[in-house]
Amino acid sequence: MTMKHLARAAALTLALAASAHAADPFDDKFRQLDELLPTPTTTRTASGAPGHAYWQQRADYKLRATLDEAKRAVTGAGTVTYHNNSPDTLNYLWVQLDQNMFRGDSDNRNISTIPSRDAWQKGGADGVKFDAIRFAYESRAFDGGFKIASVKASNGQPLHYAINKTMMRIDLPQPLAPGAKVSFAMEWSFNIPEASVIGRRMGFERFDKQDKNDLFEIAQWFPRMAAYYDVAGWQNKQYLGDGEFTLEFGDYDVEITVPADHIVASTGELQNAGEVLTAAQRARLRTARTAKTPVLIVTQAEAEANEKQRASTMKTWRFKARNVRDFAFATSRKFIWDAQGLKSGESDVLAMSYYPKEGNPLWEKYSTQAIIHTIEQYNKYSFDYPYPVAISVNGPIGGMEYPMISFNGPRPTKDKKTGEVTYSKATKYGLISVIIHEVGHNYYPMIVNSDERQWTWMDEGLNSFLQFLAEGAWEEDYPARRGEPRDIVDYMRSRNQVPIMTNSESVLQRGPNAYAKPATALNILRETVLGRELFDFAFKEYGRRWKFKRPTPADLFRTMEDASGTDLDWFWRGWFYTTDAVDVSIDGISEYTVSSQDPDIEKAWRRKLRDAEPVSLSDQRNKGTPRRVEAHPELKDFYNEHDDFTVTNADRNKFNEQQDKLEDWEKALLSSGKHLYLVDFSNLGGLVTPLVLEIQLASGKKTIERIPAEVWRYSPKKITKLIVTDEPMVGLTQDPYWETADINVDNNAWPRKLNPSRLELFKTNRSQPDLMKDFTTPLKKADTDKSKAAQ
Repeated sequence: MTMKHLARAAALTLALAASAHAADPFDDKFRQLDELLPTPTTTRTASGAPGHAYWQQRADYKLRATLDEAKRAVTGAGTVTYHNNSPDTLNYLWVQLDQNMFRGDSDNRNISTIPSRDAWQKGGADGVKFDAIRFAYESRAFDGGFKIASVKASNGQPLHYAINKTMMRIDLPQPLAPGAKVSFAMEWSFNIPEASVIGRRMGFERFDKQDKNDLFEIAQWFPRMAAYYDVAGWQNKQYLGDGEFTLEFGDYDVEITVPADHIVASTGELQNAGEVLTAAQRARLRTARTAKTPVLIVTQAEAEANEKQRASTMKTWRFKARNVRDFAFATSRKFIWDAQGLKSGESDVLAMSYYPKEGNPLWEKYSTQAIIHTIEQYNKYSFDYPYPVAISVNGPIGGMEYPMISFNGPRPTKDKKTGEVTYSKATKYGLISVIIHEVGHNYYPMIVNSDERQWTWMDEGLNSFLQFLAEGAWEEDYPARRGEPRDIVDYMRSRNQVPIMTNSESVLQRGPNAYAKPATALNILRETVLGRELFDFAFKEYGRRWKFKRPTPADLFRTMEDASGTDLDWFWRGWFYTTDAVDVSIDGISEYTVSSQDPDIEKAWRRKLRDAEPVSLSDQRNKGTPRRVEAHPELKDFYNEHDDFTVTNADRNKFNEQQDKLEDWEKALLSSGKHLYLVDFSNLGGLVTPLVLEIQLASGKKTIERIPAEVWRYSPKKITKLIVTDEPMVGLTQDPYWETADINVDNNAWPRKLNPSRLELFKTNRSQPDLMKDFTTPLKKADTDKSKAAQ
């Protein structure tokens, strides 16, 4: 080997050795989201606003529906006019057949699983529920889904179509050019699922034990145009049950034919009140528009009278709705109906509630009031409610939203012995909260029209956040369930998580992930990161920009940064793209004071420290022992009379020389007596967060110091912070108000605080030897391995 080759080999050896000891890759929690967010375009700008070339499709509907009460079925027909506002030529259209989820052979039925084999074989915490078995066989046996009778062009000619589970493709005879529109007609029918058995988001409720009536909440009842937009093209994902709906705005003209003694609640404004309402009912409606409290349009006595009869004729109710993305209705002869008007900006709105007698006394007291409260509060943070009506219906669906109408479930209960109707605190606040939530959905996603099939959190999370604000405005100490950082801690420390930015059908722990976590994140962004003024302006700007349009997550993230003037990429990355948690630990504190350099002060201070030291054990036991210098005083000199802390003239002269060289501000700093503390923090959870420090001083005074999250920018795992005080610090607490969702407050204080808890004592039926065996039986190696894995 030549010298040249030897040199190269040596260099390669050195390089390999260096790489083997290279530092760990730097985890930059503050790197920009450029690799995650889509590139801005002329339709969606870098600021988060719609671009100058933004477009969206439109679909107008003229529909007819007839309820067959005896068969619990709906037949429908209608015309769709589809407007191609895109720059693309379309050869076919996709239509949603979401009712097909109720077919026995649907993907929703075929992919269903159970959470645990043990729960079935051995009986888990809940055992095996009757409902689970009932659903398994009745969902297969139910004759559900759309029966499509015809699809025709405007000239009456049949159109070719292909049904793919919950989607239908309609092939156009001629390509639909940009700016053009096409109309087609459809006829269909379906059986209504029983809500308590196999229904979801719609269905009927039977009152066989009370009055042998049904209550119908009808949605997904007509083939609806799928969304086509710039980011996704055709949104033709199958409806599996969790990912909700992605729809186009349009105008609706709908006729609903029901038994003549039914009352209908619906999206839109009633067009033929003179044909379906009595003179008294119409007069009450007029009174309600300017009333200060809810007015009964149909009283309980009238509803109870309706329950006892069966009309032999039918009535057709006609409704129109402008610029909505969907249409739903509810119908029953059991309905009590109340209403009250309110102002929303310059618009008049009629808040209305429909409920059976089983909903009272709870519904008559709270439902319409909760609707009005929701609109008043959501207007503050979004935009003025634009629609003419807002409706809450009590029925079998626990909580579901559609434009202008929502289905809500909580009811009082009747005592089986006394017959008294009462409601619990949980039921009362559950009703108020679900109405706030479902009426609030009119804003997100019924107007700010996000893609629910793709991102559940974009409507549920934002709406849950606004619900939290509205609940706080209802009364002090409202028992809200989502929004407070402390309430998300158990979920944030759990293992069965996915990031918020997960497709709707793949979300685990749907409630915490898609509702509570984004709501909490936005609350922390508002209260701790940005402050209310900046946040509220930016969030309202997002609503203003995207109402009646279709935003994506990137549009929200970019708008919040653009309108607040704050780089929040670290926040979105941590909270929305990871499952990291906040866990900040105070690891250690070193105390310093500024040396005055004055020997008279400094040596006295050091003597005081020395005197405070413990006396060694040897010195304690040697105390009183005879010493030579005591017996021979002549051995003592200057050093026996003075210790190491004696100030000499040389010390003073040196100090004076140094003082002559200092400027006035430097002299002031030396004499200030400031206390300096170096505090070590660890980021154990991985999610960077602002530091909120409560500093307690010796005098009892407490101060709060807020440090932005960027304090972690150079070292996201460990940092040291300098804290300067005028007097000694006796306590330090990180996140004293539990505002950052820190999952372990045990390491948040110095000195460490003991957290009180309770230990439950209980008796056992086992004998003492059996009980002791639990503590004495050796673990097998496999058991030991399992135990370690569990830890």
